[in-house]
Amino acid sequence: QVQLVESGGGLVQAGGSLRLSCAASGRTFSSYAMGWFRQAPGKDREFVVSISWSGFSWSGFSSYYADSVKGRFTISRDNAKNTVSLQMNNLKPEDTAVYYCAASDRTDYIGKYDRSALYAYWGQGTQVTVSS
Repeated sequence: QVQLVESGGGLVQAGGSLRLSCAASGRTFSSYAMGWFRQAPGKDREFVVSISWSGFSWSGFSSYYADSVKGRFTISRDNAKNTVSLQMNNLKPEDTAVYYCAASDRTDYIGKYDRSALYAYWGQGTQVTVSS
């Protein structure tokens, strides 16, 4: 099992930046695909970005972004520190949501890890509010 704790949320003006971090427990962090999802008030939880586990591709980690955040958000992971981070630049009011870090142990899956059902482990969420 893995436990996830997010940090780094807050209030920022449109055009600003925030960096979210997710700290994971456990000794096999590198074998989990990691993702960020978000949920705005009154809306369903949606995929933001994912990064593959270490054995997913011979060429290294693969990451996938929702179209709405491409070019603005960047995901990274540090397996030595058991952390995954989300750098969010040029934030927009529509980015306002609770952001959740998630871990998937589905090493049998080949795809973008963009479905919440693939993730068995979730953090408690961190609020991001972007003012206009």
